[in-house]
Amino acid sequence: MSDTTSSTPAPAVPRFIENLSETRIFGLGLPIFGLFFAVMLLAIATDTLPKSMIGAFIVIMLFGELFGHIGDRLPIVRTYLGGGAILAIFSAATLVYLHWLPADVAASVTTFMKSGGFLNFYIAALITGSILGMDSHILVKVGARFALPLISAVAFAALFAVIVGWCLGFSAQDAIVVITLPIMGGGMGAGAVPMSQIYQQLLGQPASYYISILVPALALGNVFAIIIAGLLDGVGKRFPSLTGGGQMMPGVEIAENQSKPTLELLGIGLVAALSFYVAGQILGAVIPLHPYALMIILVAAVKISGLMPGRINDAAAQWFQFVARNWTFALLFGIGIAYTDLGQVIDAISITYVLIVLAVVAGAAVGAGVVGKFMGFYPIESAITAGLCMANMGGTGDVAVLSAANRMQLMPFAQISSRLGGALILLLASLLVPLLFGGQ
Repeated sequence: MSDTTSSTPAPAVPRFIENLSETRIFGLGLPIFGLFFAVMLLAIATDTLPKSMIGAFIVIMLFGELFGHIGDRLPIVRTYLGGGAILAIFSAATLVYLHWLPADVAASVTTFMKSGGFLNFYIAALITGSILGMDSHILVKVGARFALPLISAVAFAALFAVIVGWCLGFSAQDAIVVITLPIMGGGMGAGAVPMSQIYQQLLGQPASYYISILVPALALGNVFAIIIAGLLDGVGKRFPSLTGGGQMMPGVEIAENQSKPTLELLGIGLVAALSFYVAGQILGAVIPLHPYALMIILVAAVKISGLMPGRINDAAAQWFQFVARNWTFALLFGIGIAYTDLGQVIDAISITYVLIVLAVVAGAAVGAGVVGKFMGFYPIESAITAGLCMANMGGTGDVAVLSAANRMQLMPFAQISSRLGGALILLLASLLVPLLFGGQ
């Protein structure tokens, strides 16, 4: 008798089930990641989630990695809108806006991001590691040419705003003062807040009145900066000649650190990043510049002078890579909770307002990209760093924009735009407001 069962083919496994079995989120298989996620949800539901760094960290890491994983695989979002970066931010903002995330959890995350200093901790690692890990000759060559694209971004942003505003019946003064300057001003703490105080001194209304006007432009401009960053990444993949793939100039490759990472070097890199951050704070107490700007100058000066031992440079670069690899989506989800007010963005929406804000951000990218090309930069990298990173919400926006563009190694140049460029905008505001509104 023949054995008919041996020739019976095994039932086919559906392709989607096979894909699920191969899926990894944060390096974890779906069952394990799902188990960890369920533990977090149970703690939230039973109000036993620690109201501390531990509770905030598990929320932003697991939610951030989940939405980041999804966003990096959604076809249109992945290709043109910044992928996981934008989904992590706006999923968090939506959860808060719809009150689907308990208020005490959102408050814990906000405290961790702001008072707990997680954003500063992250950016300190990126600035220190990316500069110390860079060839000093490259640093000098790129930095010396960066000012002109930065100034051009501001000029083109104002020009585009005035043209679009004029077409829609919006006055040139308001297009510049109410929309362009706050968008290009370096975020909330270094931009909109001191700008509102300048406006109070020059125009007479309380600073709180001007904050309510400036913040919607800032928030909506940040949204467009992230979206355009994702679009530019897609354009770069379509037209490779326009981009260096994260390198600012042809022939000046900023290579990733190739030394073997060790636990000891990661610890040294952490201490180096924290030390430079604290040094920036010390200098900021006596020099009227933002501590981040002073930190950049200090790290760059140490790197160019060759004073830092090579082992410390390697350690800082490895710590930067560790932080960027493991905590970027977590940080972006935290930014969505603590810094992105979806209600303000929605309230600001009108066709005229949205089009002028879009014109400002697009103008900044075009101005920086075109002039950057003439200065020897790749136009997409110049548009992102000198343009979009002037038009976002400072440090939080820099992380989101560079994540959306897949160019996190450009953080030093993004911070130059946000900090030194932001100081330039405050100076312009103090000069332009009396000229534009002096007769009113």
